Amino acid sequence: MPSRSGRHRRRLPRSDRDPPYTIRIFLPDGTPDGLKLIEKSNWTGQGVVCPRTLLTDKRGRPEFLRTGVYILVGTPEPGGLPTINVGQTDEIRTRLTQHQRKDFWDRAVFFTSKDGSLNRAHVLYLEARLLKLAREAKRAILDNEQLPEPPGLTEAEQADVDGFLEDILSVLPVVGLNVFEKAPQARKSKELLTLRAKGLEARGFEDAEGFVVVSGSNAAGETSPSMHDYLQRLRQDLIDQQVLVSAGSDLVFSQDYTFNSPSTAAGIIGGHSANGRVAWKDDRGRTLKELQEADARGNDPGNPRPEPTQ
Repeated sequence: MPSRSGRHRRRLPRSDRDPPYTIRIFLPDGTPDGLKLIEKSNWTGQGVVCPRTLLTDKRGRPEFLRTGVYILVGTPEPGGLPTINVGQTDEIRTRLTQHQRKDFWDRAVFFTSKDGSLNRAHVLYLEARLLKLAREAKRAILDNEQLPEPPGLTEAEQADVDGFLEDILSVLPVVGLNVFEKAPQARKSKELLTLRAKGLEARGFEDAEGFVVVSGSNAAGETSPSMHDYLQRLRQDLIDQQVLVSAGSDLVFSQDYTFNSPSTAAGIIGGHSANGRVAWKDDRGRTLKELQEADARGNDPGNPRPEPTQ
């Protein structure tokens, strides 16, 4: 079974108090667009990122002959959500070759153990957990037709495999895959900003990934003809994923949701293109732009932020 490092394991989901760690990415082809082998300090696992175009050439490598869990990733049209398929297999090479019949994916990300300690039950458990997390986060379109329940493991095995999963989740954002993480919670209510327009009210806050709109925020039921195509695609994806649900003539966010920028969030809410740095304001009427500029100057309570411009 996967061995655990001696350090303290954090609980899912990750918090702002995670300990620092080292990730090593090796490029055996000598190019950033080629195969990537990923290792983490104090971890027996190994991650691999393989472009689809290189699968035939690379599938004879030892990493592809192990038991593991994989994620097929399809790059979306600009603004849309990625499509993913999560699975497990006794041999990565065989399963990825079988998945060549699927058209949507352009890269595979998979995880194995360097010491061969992952067995069939472990990867079944990892598959089920990853699918559950993806379904809850709603940040990708799932290609999977079935959502299996995790197999029964002993208490000790489950603790170890949960630790292995935590390490997987710490590696995935480094390779640009954030689809398994729900939006973080605002640490303090005073961090929340508000967007008000045309009778709508939405609240959100800045995060390292972008901008989080909180559950219960309203969004326009109709869109403007001038709304960018990428916003239209993302908005429809969010409706299809039931992140945005009907509430009379408007829409409402059913959960906290992370956008890549405050302007994307503002555009989805208002139904038209918008400058989020101006649209989002704190409870004193200061825009996000003004708050960011004040932070850049190092303002603090002893050096108050400027009042909003008139």
